[in-house]
Amino acid sequence: MDAREQLFNETQRKRIERRDIWERISENGTIAAAVMVVAAIAAVICANSDAYEAIHHILMEPIHVGIGSHTMAISIEVFVNDFLMAIFFLLVGIELKYEMTVGELRHPRQALLPMLAAVGGVVVPATIYMLLNRGSGSAQGWAIPMATDIAFALGVLSLLGNRVPAGVRVFFSTLAIADDLISIAAIALFYGQAPDLMWLLAAAVVTASLFMLNKTQHYRLAPYLVGGFVLWVCLFKSGVHATLAGVIVAFAIPARSGIRLDNLTDWLRGYMPDLVDSYDEDAHILGQHDFTHATLGAERVMHRVSPPLVRLERKISTPVNFIILPLFAFVNAQVRLVGVDVVQLALDPVSMGTYFGMLLGKPIGIVGVTFLLVKFGIAELPSKVTWRHIVGVGILGGIGFTMSILISGLAFPAEPFEMLAAKAAILAGSVSAAVIGMIYMTVACKKAKRP
Repeated sequence: MDAREQLFNETQRKRIERRDIWERISENGTIAAAVMVVAAIAAVICANSDAYEAIHHILMEPIHVGIGSHTMAISIEVFVNDFLMAIFFLLVGIELKYEMTVGELRHPRQALLPMLAAVGGVVVPATIYMLLNRGSGSAQGWAIPMATDIAFALGVLSLLGNRVPAGVRVFFSTLAIADDLISIAAIALFYGQAPDLMWLLAAAVVTASLFMLNKTQHYRLAPYLVGGFVLWVCLFKSGVHATLAGVIVAFAIPARSGIRLDNLTDWLRGYMPDLVDSYDEDAHILGQHDFTHATLGAERVMHRVSPPLVRLERKISTPVNFIILPLFAFVNAQVRLVGVDVVQLALDPVSMGTYFGMLLGKPIGIVGVTFLLVKFGIAELPSKVTWRHIVGVGILGGIGFTMSILISGLAFPAEPFEMLAAKAAILAGSVSAAVIGMIYMTVACKKAKRP
């Protein structure tokens, strides 16, 4: 038997290389969206049961965040919304940086149509909300209906499988990412407290340090994560919404490999004889010190082939999708209707502005801007994408769960009824957009395939 063949048992090698069932589940956007929906449904059920008071008490319990003696007490609800959601924003930032580096956003002309459509999908819902809340004192919630939930919306779209052309998925993904950028900017500019300049200056220094690490080609994740935590504390203390720390850290982490890939193949070819020569087929692996030492060197090199940005995405994507987002949904979808006048809630300007902003404003804005850009020759529809598809994307754009709930909490921190109205409308609007969009896209995809 050839010495190189002795290095691996074929069956074991294939088992190691083959993705296990958990990896396939964790990478499935539909399953991740379903878990978040189940958490939201559980929250609504609990909020309208005898368990509400106990759950509310637990969410208000303080926990301590910090290092050593430098800690601060925050409630579990704030910990979820400000700290854990910063990790979600870190994942969003990674996706944004990926798109800007190798994705659709690196080609301005190709990205122009969905990005400007996203602007329409933001402006029109906000305008509808403002019109319905004019003079009501709740105009600060204007940003609630403008956000599209990437995970939820793409999860619904993925249920249609291969019936949806690839161009539709790319268009919708780019639109949702641009939508996230606008939502992040809105949170940063309009939904923070009056900033504390000293803490803001400290945050600027930490941010500069993180980008200096990138510039000086530091490829270990630990310094970025420690700096990110310090940045989160500075932003939390400054009054600026601390979740923005996640986006800043994502853009600071290198997207390049720590290894020169053009030399990697030659290096591996030269390194292989050392592995072969040090391997003893008659010895137990615990006694093969030379061989394990040689493989350790190879592992260190191969570990650095993947850029730090990719390594971090692999580490946090599953916890974000299956722990953080469902936990956020459970904590924030506590819509208690016991003792509430449902008619009054439904007719509240916040409810109406949010619901109709999501359900009508999104498709009007997305389809309207897309039509104008194509009509005046500024852009073209992607290949195999029809106007039926664009309308379906507009409807699905009304699914605004995560960001919308986050913004509602920032808009009405001291107004429980308005927050309740906003959250109820977000749930109703997201479900309506998902169901209507799913039905519409099923029909539209069938008609688009007819000769």
